[in-house]
Amino acid sequence: MKIKSGSLIILSALLFVNIIFAQAQKAENPIIFADVPDLSMIRVGDTYYMASTTMHMCPGVPIMKSKDLVNWEMLNYAYDRLGEDDALSLVNGKSNYGKGTWASSLRYHKGTYYIATYAQTTDKTYIFRTNDIEKGNWKVNSFSPGYHDCTLVFDNNRAFLITGGGRLQIVELNEDLTGVKEGGINQVLIENASAPTEPNMLKAEGSQLFQHNGKYYLFNISWPRGGMRTVLVHRADNLMGPWEGRIALQDKGVAQGSIIDTPDGKWFAYLFQDHGSVGRIPFLVPMKWVDGWPVLGVDGKVPETLDLPASKGLMPGIVANDEFKRKKGQPALPLVWQWNHNPDNSLWSVTERKGFLRLKTGRIDSLFLKSRNTLTQRTIGPVCTGTTLLDATNLKEGDFAGLTAFQRKFGQVGVKVVNGQKYLFMVSNKTDVPTELESLPLVQNKVNLKIECDFRNKIDVAKFFYSLDGKAWKQIGGELKMEYTLMEHFMGYRFGLFNYATKTTGGYADFDYFRISDQISK
Repeated sequence: MKIKSGSLIILSALLFVNIIFAQAQKAENPIIFADVPDLSMIRVGDTYYMASTTMHMCPGVPIMKSKDLVNWEMLNYAYDRLGEDDALSLVNGKSNYGKGTWASSLRYHKGTYYIATYAQTTDKTYIFRTNDIEKGNWKVNSFSPGYHDCTLVFDNNRAFLITGGGRLQIVELNEDLTGVKEGGINQVLIENASAPTEPNMLKAEGSQLFQHNGKYYLFNISWPRGGMRTVLVHRADNLMGPWEGRIALQDKGVAQGSIIDTPDGKWFAYLFQDHGSVGRIPFLVPMKWVDGWPVLGVDGKVPETLDLPASKGLMPGIVANDEFKRKKGQPALPLVWQWNHNPDNSLWSVTERKGFLRLKTGRIDSLFLKSRNTLTQRTIGPVCTGTTLLDATNLKEGDFAGLTAFQRKFGQVGVKVVNGQKYLFMVSNKTDVPTELESLPLVQNKVNLKIECDFRNKIDVAKFFYSLDGKAWKQIGGELKMEYTLMEHFMGYRFGLFNYATKTTGGYADFDYFRISDQISK
């Protein structure tokens, strides 16, 4: 049978379309274009679970779930409140910024799920456990000292923590994991884990241990001077060593994590990349086993696409819209929300005014970063927009309320009350000195507020808008050049709803909704 040239052209075109469509249906890196650092991952049956870090935010240690390694949803948190001291609660001039709980280790052992983590604020180690990770109900034990970047290890009916930077230490825990075992193993495991990248640098950290085919594999991150974040792996036949190490991946600064397998036998490394102001974003890197070593990447590189199902987007699994309308039995706040520090639960409500979030003032604060009850969600890349409708009717003299792009160097758009008059305002904290860039008289109580964030190619710019009718938007103030600060806040930018008093207490702000999208205006 002869095929006419016109038919060949059509067939070729269809084949090309099918190839493009198939490529479009593949997962792409980054897997999550949002701040999900220090990921620790397990697979139980056909379900993946992941723990991450959110520092000073409450509730803390987010737990996520996936069926395909690509599409993740919030499941629960390890704790609602880590404690009640001044720093954790943002009172008496103390703060928990950049501290809280750091990198955690998620494990499943004999029917129980465990999370080991460290809090710089309290300098303690925390072990959380539950028999039902889907519903949470985590029980916790804490003890001193605090073991930084620890990985929890179960081996021959004994439990250990591997911890440290450069010089890695192994510490044996008692049988119920409530503390360090008296007289147990407590020694240096690897004298200089950084040696494969730079012999004289003692900075390898972020330990995660994996066992496979009778061998032990310890993953760490190193950052050689003048180089990039690098994945290191050490291998041993026995937990106590001897260990031999090598560089596992050095590309695009994608590093820190471990490895995971799929039910059908595929292997991936899960790692993250520092990606400017949006934060630390997760990547998956294909891997294979060669001569008993994990070999990461495609020809040593992080691929743009993966042989996994395509992402369905980060909404509503990682971030979500909220109309603040609650049906009976629904949680007061969906899991995508976190408070800045421990909230004062007497000063917020989603029931006092049906369909609104109410933020009330209960004390005087001189600066926004010192104020409590800012409610936050992650921003997402490559671009995103957060909007809200603020009813400022019941603000009092000296009150400030609105929407923020939240990090140490924050930006705000909102309403303030000065000498009995309401004003729209935009504030930039780019210079670490809050500076009002524009203020406009407001002759109505309700106003729509919007922030657009552009993370493309690390442009890292936020723009601020208002609308008096919800249709026509006007930019206010100036652009904020967003900046990821390390020790000060140590997390990616977040959208936040806020209300705080500088003159008198008792005022309140009502937010009709919060909506997030993955688009910005042209």
